[in-house]
Amino acid sequence: MKYAILLCLAGTFVSTLANAEPIADRKALMKSNGEAMGVLGATAKGERAFDAAAVMAALEQLNANAEKLDVEALFPEGSGTGDTKAAPKIWEDMAGFTAAADKYKEAAAAAVAAAPDSLETLQPQVGAIGQTCGACHETYRLPST
Repeated sequence: MKYAILLCLAGTFVSTLANAEPIADRKALMKSNGEAMGVLGATAKGERAFDAAAVMAALEQLNANAEKLDVEALFPEGSGTGDTKAAPKIWEDMAGFTAAADKYKEAAAAAVAAAPDSLETLQPQVGAIGQTCGACHETYRLPST
């Protein structure tokens, strides 16, 4: 009986450790996205002077992060507990979540391809990216407390 309990506890511990990496990886990815969107959002609102190099660097950062957004690797079954804002809806609707991630990937790639060279050409790109982020966060992210 003692061995069964120890085995169960060990399994829980290993499961927790296995899920720690995807959570840390996706949090790092989202933090990086937030930093890039900070630059882009402030620029698009006119709160920051338009700097084509800084805009492209932020867009390329978002696109690189989008390419790293492997839903299966970053959101494996069981990684919805612990220090995460991932909503249970992700695992209830994995197909919808994957589709939302794909829309973000498309918007990020399109923004880089558009290579905005002015505030006027940047704003629609930031709007498109922001829509994909907002839609996903509204459905698949727990509210901040």
